[in-house]
Amino acid sequence: MNRILFVEDDTNLGMLLKENMEHKGFETVWCRNGEEGIRKFSPGQFNICILDVMLPLKDGFELSKEIRKLDPDVPFIFLTAKSIHNDRIKGFEHGCDDYITKPFNTQELYMRINAILRRSQQNTPGTHGKIGVFNIGKYLFDYTTMSLEIDGKTEKLSAKECELIYMLASHMNTLVNREVILRKVWGNDDYFSAKSMDVYVSKIRKRLKDDPSIEILNAYGIGFKMIVNTPQA
Repeated sequence: MNRILFVEDDTNLGMLLKENMEHKGFETVWCRNGEEGIRKFSPGQFNICILDVMLPLKDGFELSKEIRKLDPDVPFIFLTAKSIHNDRIKGFEHGCDDYITKPFNTQELYMRINAILRRSQQNTPGTHGKIGVFNIGKYLFDYTTMSLEIDGKTEKLSAKECELIYMLASHMNTLVNREVILRKVWGNDDYFSAKSMDVYVSKIRKRLKDDPSIEILNAYGIGFKMIVNTPQA
């Protein structure tokens, strides 16, 4: 059974979500403030953390930093009553896997949790006998830790960067349809998501720029293909 650390000071929402998540098969440990949250957290004991941003004693951002020190790989989602753009940026800067604004539909939260767990528990075999690890030219891409390494230097990736590289790397030398990427990574294929995807493809190209043998080809209006050009003899 997957275990959730759920930190939320609103009693009504806390009770509702705990009951809802347990009904869906998640063992849910509910804490009412940040101090209780860090006391209840143990590395390797939780599959995901759901943290309210505005918490008494210790806010969600500070709590996430302390959790990351104990377990750098555990995924987490921020809950907030705010819709301020800077708060969303701050959340992703703290390494959150997703961010959901109150009020929200519990089914939407459930779907987001499952999407994150599918990624973090991915069983795709990679290089070096590790799960979800790919050699991309001179780069080592680790899907589970959301990181990209070259020449001993490691960069952390955002959730969407990680998902996008994973889709292209796991279909190396194969054209991946735009609509497939949009539905898998963005959840829909509307105009704004398509524009966002094009921006992220540009970001990925910059991430991989230190190895000129790597290309992400754009079949305009159709999809993208990642290739690694081998040196000519």
